Amino acid sequence: MSSSFEDLEVWKKSCRLSVRLYKLLKDCRDFGIKDQMLRSSISIPSNIAEGSERKSVPDFQRFINIAQGSAAELRTQIYISKEVDIFSEIEARGLIEELKSISKMLQSLHGSLKKP
Repeated sequence: MSSSFEDLEVWKKSCRLSVRLYKLLKDCRDFGIKDQMLRSSISIPSNIAEGSERKSVPDFQRFINIAQGSAAELRTQIYISKEVDIFSEIEARGLIEELKSISKMLQSLHGSLKKP
């Protein structure tokens, strides 16, 4: 395991995604989906951090799985948001590609950990 979750590229990348979403949704008046998307986005790096700090491989793997679920949830919300014109096609495509990259990184991190 990494010496600190702050050293993990996937944690850094998912934090940047959360900040990007906050900025994109700053003026969004659909508070329901806005709140849900921000919660999902924050859940990704938060679960990476929490799992890393548990210092147990099985716990870390479980929290990585939760982060992957949050990434999939957020992708779904972005697809829906594009259809109701909260995001443009270009914004949605960029966010989705970023989330797919984060999901792959999470899968690699999960696989790199020793099996219990």
